[in-house]
Amino acid sequence: MASDLKAEKIIFGNDLKVVQIYNLAKLTGVEVIDRMQLILEIFVRRASTREAKLQIELARLRYELAHAKEKVRLAKMGEQPGFQGLGKYEVDVYYEAVKRQIHTIQEKLREIRRMRSIHRSRRAELGFPTVSLAGYTNSGKSTLFNNLTNENVPVDAGVFTTLSTATRAIEIYGEKFLITDTVGFIDRLPVMLIEAFHSTLEETILSDLILLVVDVSEPIDDVSRKLSASLDIIGEIGAAGIPMIVALNKIDLVPPEELKGKIEYLSRIYRLKFIPISALYGVNLDALKEEIFGALGRYIDSSFILPISQESLSILSWIFENAKVHKAAYSNDSISVSLSIPPHMLGKIKDRVEKMGGKFG
Repeated sequence: MASDLKAEKIIFGNDLKVVQIYNLAKLTGVEVIDRMQLILEIFVRRASTREAKLQIELARLRYELAHAKEKVRLAKMGEQPGFQGLGKYEVDVYYEAVKRQIHTIQEKLREIRRMRSIHRSRRAELGFPTVSLAGYTNSGKSTLFNNLTNENVPVDAGVFTTLSTATRAIEIYGEKFLITDTVGFIDRLPVMLIEAFHSTLEETILSDLILLVVDVSEPIDDVSRKLSASLDIIGEIGAAGIPMIVALNKIDLVPPEELKGKIEYLSRIYRLKFIPISALYGVNLDALKEEIFGALGRYIDSSFILPISQESLSILSWIFENAKVHKAAYSNDSISVSLSIPPHMLGKIKDRVEKMGGKFG
């Protein structure tokens, strides 16, 4: 078949042992790659940021390390497509060289992760709830991200367009939220890639809400399979306990009766909240925002009395920016404030008021 088609490369949809790849390459005279190598090749083409490139190189080197000894042994037997250039290496030399490269990349990624942690801490200090966009690759996450944030992150019809995160602020009913676009999922996502993209996937683990995007225009079996794969990966990375809303995207491509049937089918299988949308045309995004606000944006009515000072006026300015202040009454030495506070900010405001000698109610 390879000869008849004049194939330049043979790709297997499953994982192959190194000896299988070697024997097939020897038999056909054509380079042979398996599923993992294919994913890495696509990732290499898609990577645009330094972090994404480092993460992909880390996954590639870990793959090399796992197969290093066998690959060197086979390379010495005779050159085959995909096995050139290893003959000069002794196994231990090659193995140690790969290990050193892995260590160097891990150090660089640790520094990037440290900076990401600092940025995350600064965002947390602002007290805004965080929403993580997740979903199968090519489900329309980045299109939805652009529509919600008025941004312009890269979008196209290929897989794995997003290999690094982007976080922006959005406002819903007067309250600010932070929303993050993340790397897309696939069936049987290799463990090496989950580990390599840990810092990127961490944004999902640490969010207050997961907005899972699903392409509902595909046949229902594919919709269900990809939804299940996404839920499995969310479980694997430790994010299964986080509240979740499912956005059924691309409804502009589905007739109304078919869409109704798909939603009924999915609702019988999964205990999830489904919101049909078209990210491309902005259809039903108000309903989606309402669900996001309902999950994260409830306010608690409260009040406090605070002694007047330069520091307390500074805190008061911050409170006016981050809560709904209904009334502020000044006296000679204090100020009384009634306000509505998002639940996630209640403790923070209470602590600040009481540290200033105020009374919180």
